Amino acid sequence: MEPRQLLRNMVRIRCAEEVIADVYRDEQEMRTPVHFSIGQEATAVGVCAALRREDVVYSGHRCHAHYLAKGGDLRAMVAEFYGRESGCASGRGGSVHLTDQEAGFAASSAILGEMISVATGAAWAFAREGAPRVAATFFGDGASEEGVFHESLNFAALHRLPVIFVCENNQYALGSPVDARQPPGTSITGRARGYGIRAEQVDGNDVQAVYEAAHKAALHCREGNGPYFLELDTYRWREHVGPHWDHELGVRPRDEVESWIERCPIRRTTQALRATDPGIEDAVAAWDREFRAEMREAIALAKASPFPRVEDLLSGTYEN
Repeated sequence: MEPRQLLRNMVRIRCAEEVIADVYRDEQEMRTPVHFSIGQEATAVGVCAALRREDVVYSGHRCHAHYLAKGGDLRAMVAEFYGRESGCASGRGGSVHLTDQEAGFAASSAILGEMISVATGAAWAFAREGAPRVAATFFGDGASEEGVFHESLNFAALHRLPVIFVCENNQYALGSPVDARQPPGTSITGRARGYGIRAEQVDGNDVQAVYEAAHKAALHCREGNGPYFLELDTYRWREHVGPHWDHELGVRPRDEVESWIERCPIRRTTQALRATDPGIEDAVAAWDREFRAEMREAIALAKASPFPRVEDLLSGTYEN
């Protein structure tokens, strides 16, 4: 994918999440927790740009960016935030349970690490069917400490499954930094390599580097060479859950947050394109206006949509 398109996709996700954050904070009408990826856009865009539509993506609680990067319906996502019947999960899942089967965004879940195993299962099905499809699963550095992470990597390596494990290492699990949770001298990439899995650590704020690594990973999986592991170093700007800035509460140092803001993936890509695309800053400004207007329209449509009917309360459950 061309760098300009990668940049455009990141701007769309940034605009969507910033508008949602403002409306969530100011209007208090969305009855769902929201985990933002503001500052992490390059990981979602770079990986999903390397996948095909028939490939499937699974995510965790911080899933908006992955959903949109894989081609998920923005209006359906916003309606889901408002609990409306037109939402992508019919208003029953909220922001942490998004899905768009047509786009290949299979599912997301708030249970830490759950989708690592589900994506591994999907890849096992692809391998048994001989289908040239890939499953990718996004998770944070905190999920790498869960047992399901190790079980899934072991199983995927043993059966040479076409799954890309994408660890978005944003340096924190809630408010706990990596070095407070993991032994010194070790790394998440190193643990993946311990299972004999091809693994790579990448600057997660460099969208071109992420795209190239993910493209290589997808080809590796598609050719029957087994799983691939990507550790993408990045940083979320906002609090763990919610629209606010947690450095104001002393959760993270202000200078640390500001240093990562200086490494903004959108700003970096814009600067990198200046020499070959002199009009890129004007394009970014135009995209910003376009996508913020798109979000305002999606919010208005969501508010005008009906809530699920009480009669359909059990629709979709196992018994029904």
